[in-house]
Amino acid sequence: MHGDGRITDSETVAPQERLSWPLTIGFGVQHLVAMFGATVLVPVATGLPVATTLFFSGIGTLLFLVITKNRVPSYLGSSFAFVAPLAAAREQGTAAQLGGVLAAGLLVIVVGIAVKALGVRMLESVMPPVVTGAVVILIGLNLSHTSTDQFSKQPLLAAVTTGLVLICGVLGRGLLFRLSVLLGVAAVWAGAFVFGQIDDSRLDALREAAWIGLPQLQRPELRPSVVLLVLPVVIVLVAENVGHVKAVSALTGRNLDGSIGDSIIANGLSTTLAGLGGGSGTTTYSENIGVMAVTKVYSTAAYAFAAGFTILLSFSPKFTALLGTIPPGVLGGLTLVLYGLIALIGMRIWTNARVDLTNPTNAMVGGAALIAGVGDLTLRIGTLEMGGLVWGSLLIVILHPVLRWLRAALRPS
Repeated sequence: MHGDGRITDSETVAPQERLSWPLTIGFGVQHLVAMFGATVLVPVATGLPVATTLFFSGIGTLLFLVITKNRVPSYLGSSFAFVAPLAAAREQGTAAQLGGVLAAGLLVIVVGIAVKALGVRMLESVMPPVVTGAVVILIGLNLSHTSTDQFSKQPLLAAVTTGLVLICGVLGRGLLFRLSVLLGVAAVWAGAFVFGQIDDSRLDALREAAWIGLPQLQRPELRPSVVLLVLPVVIVLVAENVGHVKAVSALTGRNLDGSIGDSIIANGLSTTLAGLGGGSGTTTYSENIGVMAVTKVYSTAAYAFAAGFTILLSFSPKFTALLGTIPPGVLGGLTLVLYGLIALIGMRIWTNARVDLTNPTNAMVGGAALIAGVGDLTLRIGTLEMGGLVWGSLLIVILHPVLRWLRAALRPS
């Protein structure tokens, strides 16, 4: 328990602490709202069942918290890195898609075990702060176009949402400050219901949805052609996990390097279970990092509640449809703030590590990776189309250590 379960404006709540249960539930709902839109969007785009993805997302998050011993607050939602390969494999059937998710999860587990066995220094030699910071910046800025696209669909709702979140987060005190994300979303969402700004098709889906229903479980089928499609995703998932741990470390002021191996293993296990049962692959969620950056509450208990409630939601199509009525403008206004905070956390990683941007390797490779990510560079290789987050991550993760080694070999000091 953090003190008496309450919190003042100047306090922070550590990962292994919790507030009173009513406050913990409130912060858990914030995390639920932050992750829901993106977690649902991935299975919709790839043809996988939404309820099943939600179920394994919640299970995966609980496993993550247990495996990392409550040291790394995180929610594991659907990874956008899977969208391109799974969409490309859609014609081969759901079982083949799930085989690709399963293979990716198993490979991520292998990487996590290697990191844990050989030590984090092995990984840091490949992913020093310049790389992890760039990946975090990439995540925030690559997602920016989804935020602005949603913002432009309903600019008034989006502007009001952004304004409320900023006013509560910057000028508010007490719970008004701590729950700024939830309050901003809830107020504008309720207003959208009152003034008829909810899409009719979503309202129809809400009315027709059953109150109780079981998630659809399916078996995977391993096909080499699909497995090859998802191999680049493994690099992105590892980079995202390292970036997430570094970002949380920067926020909390704690050295969490010892948890990187556990984090990767947990994410791999979560993705493996999703592939075995019918859900989309998972990753540590940047949206929830943004929530923590706003609230300064890092309690893993809030994430545990969010995960448990998500599992319950997966058995209720009615509640899933209700969350699906959150207008795109509201999500756009919210993520305009959250994604920007993620990018700035990456900058903080660079600043804290005193990354030398006069070094040509850091500056040129990092700059090229950022432009690829921000510009959402999208290239097709055969039937596989990969976007800016994949290419940017591949550029910085692969080229930086190679060129750094070549520069040291050819230009010895």
